[in-house]
Amino acid sequence: MSTSRLDDAAIRDLHASLRGPLLQPADPGYDAARTIDNAMIDRRPALIARCAGVADVLAAVRFARKHDVLVAVRAGGHNVAGNAVCDGGLVIDVSPMKGIRVDPGARTVQTQAGVTWGELDAETQAFGLATTGGVISTTGIAGLTLGGGVGWLNGRFGLACDNLISADVVTADGQLVRASEQDNADLFWGLRGGGGNFGIVTSFEYRLHPLGPMVLSGPVFHPAARAREVLRFYREISGSEPDELTTYAGLLTGPDGAPLVGIVPCYAGPPEQGEKLVERLRKFGPPAVDMVGPMSYVAVQRMFNDAFPPGRYNYWKSSLTPEITDQLIDTVVEHMARVPSPHSAVMLEHYHGAYGRPAPTATAYSHRRPTYDVVIIANWTDPADNERNIAWARGLFAAVQPQVSRAAYVNFLDTDDGADRVRAAYGENYDRLVALKRKYDPKNFFRMNQNVRPD
Repeated sequence: MSTSRLDDAAIRDLHASLRGPLLQPADPGYDAARTIDNAMIDRRPALIARCAGVADVLAAVRFARKHDVLVAVRAGGHNVAGNAVCDGGLVIDVSPMKGIRVDPGARTVQTQAGVTWGELDAETQAFGLATTGGVISTTGIAGLTLGGGVGWLNGRFGLACDNLISADVVTADGQLVRASEQDNADLFWGLRGGGGNFGIVTSFEYRLHPLGPMVLSGPVFHPAARAREVLRFYREISGSEPDELTTYAGLLTGPDGAPLVGIVPCYAGPPEQGEKLVERLRKFGPPAVDMVGPMSYVAVQRMFNDAFPPGRYNYWKSSLTPEITDQLIDTVVEHMARVPSPHSAVMLEHYHGAYGRPAPTATAYSHRRPTYDVVIIANWTDPADNERNIAWARGLFAAVQPQVSRAAYVNFLDTDDGADRVRAAYGENYDRLVALKRKYDPKNFFRMNQNVRPD
């Protein structure tokens, strides 16, 4: 339902109940507040509640319940599917909620839902601590964690959701509850990989680990003419990585327009200990460009920011695969030779080590065997090019299907991934998630997400 049938008095009452602003289409700041990273998403909510705190979130949820209004929840606004905004409904925007408190003695951090990984990393690294959290610093902590939460530290420390200690959640019935191993343990299980299906998390508490001040990272690049050779080498070295070392490979276009293949290591430990482990990587070829060296973890998290800035048009596809076959390599290389945009890329991300140690049913995130994620990122600047860039991504995705599994990382699903893909993303835990949805959100109030339907 849209808000078009609400009278002005109801909207005034909501406005009066909020500490933060309530934006309507004619208000200054409305367009900025409805804009998210992916320029493909151009939705016009009727109302945007810019929440200053938990009380605002509670008021917004209760208003939407009372008036049967469609709700979207915005935190970082980074998700490619654009579920952070809706047409005609109410956006509950928690991005202004930026509180962070690090407890260096306990090695924990309490943080509100509007924080990005770059903001969190800056605070935790002041104490030589970190937790797993993405590869782009502008990504919000909320959506990434709720979908599982991959990142450079998977191998050593597990997923972001594996490091979640507790969460404060506003549920569909407009109540604030705590979720942890001790409190509402079933909800806590579902928050760790089940997406935004069960409520609005207003606060996250994470376990932290010693890290830094420097790690070893940076890309090595080779000409794309050697892509097959380089990706086969990547398959070999990534298969024997220790927990502390994570590597990603990618095919992309360099700033000068030259097609490249690259491998990026991140050794999550003292650089001098990692140098021996990456020596073979740095000598192979040898590479045309070698940028591997000591850098701060904060800098590692910002390394790809400029390659994927907000405001471009994005369309993504991805699948998990237990191995990189020769056929998969050939298919990716052949399609990248026909890529229509110099900003597009294909990434092969290796998830291993601590990532794979929990049982598949330990958290809602179920894909626990060591795996690679084949991430097809169509990224361009001109809306006139939408059709051909989407067609390229879909064509490559279809072509790799014989070489990948049905499994997917839920945070990489795009707008047109249907119910079967969503079910595959939640894997063997899907039926348990349905039962949890029936308990906490039987009317599917929270449905602007990779939705687990209660019926």
